[in-house]
Amino acid sequence: MSEACAEIVQRADPERFAALMAAPVADRPALAVLYAFNAEVARAPWASKEPMIAEMRLQWWRDAVEAAAAGGGQPHEVMTPLGNMIRDKGLPVEALDGMVAARQWDVWREPHADAAALWRYLEETGGVLLWLAAKALGAPDRAEPAARSLGAAQALANYLRAVPQLETLGRIPLVDGTPAGVAALAREGLARLDTVRGPIPRGAALAAFLTRPVLAFAAQEPARVADGSLELSEFTRRKRLLWQSLTGRF
Repeated sequence: MSEACAEIVQRADPERFAALMAAPVADRPALAVLYAFNAEVARAPWASKEPMIAEMRLQWWRDAVEAAAAGGGQPHEVMTPLGNMIRDKGLPVEALDGMVAARQWDVWREPHADAAALWRYLEETGGVLLWLAAKALGAPDRAEPAARSLGAAQALANYLRAVPQLETLGRIPLVDGTPAGVAALAREGLARLDTVRGPIPRGAALAAFLTRPVLAFAAQEPARVADGSLELSEFTRRKRLLWQSLTGRF
């Protein structure tokens, strides 16, 4: 496993790092690279208060994906191993590029146009990431819809927990921020989770270990989204990760 990529994940995304370390040893190198790529791309829009600079950072990642896929580009702790995976495991370049492009919403202050636009954002970020993780671990193409649905539900759970921070940063994260609207959104996430069927490798699915309890919590007590108290105890986190790693259920 790339130590540099693992360190990026540990620093930027502790929950995915916990899932990474609970995954089978053979799965960890590919997951570490993808999770590090996701962490760096997610950070890029927030690295500057100047929107044009943030856009330039995202464009750098888009160009880097294209160059890495072609076997070019400068040596880089994330892009070099990702380029190898693109070529060796057939990861679709357009999906990786779409992950970066979706982060343009984070640059600007306009709200999502509607609920469908919010779900597209979640699907193109978290949904694509989980599908790429599954594909890198050998999942067949027929697993793509299930992996994308699981990843989008996971992205929603993380997004709801980030609502207060996004609002502090001047964003309007929710189309309907009322308690009823939040509860309905969380229930839709749970409904999507319940439809997930397919051979998703356990190592890839582990990243969603907190998705169901967070969404259930938001559906039952939506006011906690606004006040930032949607977090789970450390005991619950550990228990959920252990339970999912043993059962493969999410």
